[in-house]
Amino acid sequence: QVQLVESGGGLVQAGGSLRLSCAASGRTFSSYVLGWFRQAPGKEREFVAFIRRSGGLTYYSDSVKGRFTVSRDNAKNMVYLQMNSLKPEDTAVYYCAADEAVVPRTAASSYDYWGQGTQVTVSS
Repeated sequence: QVQLVESGGGLVQAGGSLRLSCAASGRTFSSYVLGWFRQAPGKEREFVAFIRRSGGLTYYSDSVKGRFTVSRDNAKNMVYLQMNSLKPEDTAVYYCAADEAVVPRTAASSYDYWGQGTQVTVSS
């Protein structure tokens, strides 16, 4: 089992950057695929990015590709989401999640553990 705690959210102007962090507890952190999701008011939770166990494979939604970068540090039990060139439509609560599956997946229902979320607000 793993517990996840996100941090780093806040208010930023369009075009700015934020770096989200997710701290994980548990001795088997490196055995999980880590994903980032977001949920805007009135909308369903949507996939943003995932990173494979070893960190060698990453995948992004089309809406953030080229602007966001996911990374992980298994020695520190941390996963990060660097967000650049932020847009107002990126405003949402951002969640990190852990998936025990071997093959990374984009469906929120596939992820077993979730953090509490951190708010990101991008002003125009």
